[in-house]
Parts: sequence; structure tokens; C-alpha cells
Amino acid sequence: MVVQADDAVFRPVRAGNPFEETVERLLQAIKLGVVVPGDRLPPERELAARLNVSRVTLREAIHALTEAGYVESRRGRYGGTFVNEHLPKTRRTTAKRLARDLAAGLDDALTLRQVLETGAAEAAATRTLTDAERDHLERCLADTTAATLTDYRRLDSRLHLAIAEVTGSPSLTSAMADVRMRLNELLDAIPLLEPNLHHSNTQHQAIVTAILTQDPTTARTAMQEHLAGTEALLRAFLE
Repeated sequence: MVVQADDAVFRPVRAGNPFEETVERLLQAIKLGVVVPGDRLPPERELAARLNVSRVTLREAIHALTEAGYVESRRGRYGGTFVNEHLPKTRRTTAKRLARDLAAGLDDALTLRQVLETGAAEAAATRTLTDAERDHLERCLADTTAATLTDYRRLDSRLHLAIAEVTGSPSLTSAMADVRMRLNELLDAIPLLEPNLHHSNTQHQAIVTAILTQDPTTARTAMQEHLAGTEALLRAFLE
């Protein structure tokens, strides 16, 4: 059974800063493509219980995201909180400035990503996936391959999360979502180059094929090559 990414993202927040962490969880779900433009968030009562926060705290977080342009509330029988069809534009910040802000945390995040994502690809390829898991992975791959430049980063994130999902490990999926969020703003600062996207899509296909054919060595190697390419491009824009 697929370990749903929304279970990994909508997990209980830690004590101390419930409002801030609730906002973080909701943004994580939107920016990583767990809920997509036009989707409705889970009902308030259910979402508050999953995040282990009060409904007041959840409403305050939703209000903050409404003000920021990420969600809207609709009334009526089919009402609820929906992700806006048009999300706020990514802040135009240079990669160099973001890298300075991350400082030593950049190398830490890249190393963590390398370990988690190569391990996830390998682990996924050791499993005999269910039909639902195979369909989920293939659908995320197809969505990424067909993505427009506007949607590419979000759908790329969703594909990488899907690989973690089909490992069957909720903890790994949560860790992958967290590290992706640490790097996403920096990745968003890199121009989307057509040759690079074509290469990435080819690598994505190789990774997914290796997982579906239960070839863990090839899955791990293909993911290593994919991440190395992204890191090289990233560092090129930092120099």
C-alpha cells in the first residue's frame, strides 16, 4: 500500500511553535505538490487532529496563507479551504544570496538529500510494488515529463516524494519532504534550462524503470547521477 505523502506532511507538529509549524506543514504540502492548485485541504476537524493542533491555531494558519495568496475559503455545501489555482510567484532572490543565508547548512542539506534519495530509490526497487503503487509512480513520472516550466519544480518534487512513498516508510517520506523544503527556494533560484529539463526527464525515466523492474543497484546509481547533475548546476550558479 502506498505510504501517502499527505500522511507524512500532515503529521503532528512539535510542541513550542504550533502556529509557525502549522503554516510550515501547509506550505510544505502546497509547494511539494502533495495538494495541487484547485485541491481542497482536508476538513478542518480532521486536519487539526492530524496536525495535533487546536482548530483555532489551524484557522489562524489558514488565514495567514489566505492573506499570502496560497489558499481561499469557500462556503456552501461543497465549501472548504482550497489551494489557489494561481500561486504566488516565487520570490526573486539570487542563488548566491540564498546560499549565503544557508551557509554551512547548504552542504549539510545536499549531503542529507544524497543519502536519503539514493537510499529511497534503492529501497523502492527492492520491493514488489502493488498495482496502486506502480500506477502512482508512473502517473507522477508522466506528470513531470509533461510539465510546463511553471509547474516543473512542484511536479518534480512530487515525483521524488512518490519514490519515497513506495518504499513503504512514512519516516523516510517525511524526511524527504523536509530536506526538499530546505533546498526548494535555492532550486527555484536556478533558471529552468530546456536541455537540463530534458536530461532530468531522461534520468527520471531511468530511475523509475529501475524501481519497477526491481533493480536496486541501477536505481541507486541512476539517482546518484541525477542528484550529481542538479548539484553541479546549482554550484555553477553559486560561483
